Amino acid sequence: MLSKFQSLKKNREFQSVYRSGLSKVNRCFVMIILKNGLPYNRVGISVSKKVGNSIIRHRVTRVIREVMRLHWEDVCQGYDIVIVARKAASDSGYKKFESAIIHLLKQHHLLEEISNENNFN
Repeated sequence: MLSKFQSLKKNREFQSVYRSGLSKVNRCFVMIILKNGLPYNRVGISVSKKVGNSIIRHRVTRVIREVMRLHWEDVCQGYDIVIVARKAASDSGYKKFESAIIHLLKQHHLLEEISNENNFN
């Protein structure tokens, strides 16, 4: 595991993912992925002013970052991932964020098998 969460920071990094990446959408988020040729993932988070005021935007960003951090080891490596929050994300809670992001990761086939400790079958 990496000691630091890697993120996309420069506009040109975001633009290359937007131009050449593959996108999937659900109610709360748009997720765009692009192979980066590196042995690790980089994540970029975009929350526009349409989502809400600065307090709401920062909360959405923090929750997305936390969900990705918790599931970081289950995500296939070697991709640039951009997560764009949609307006519906402004009134959602943590569980809804988590299920929406996991849904998009599964659609992109980036989520490896999650071990279920609570599976009693």
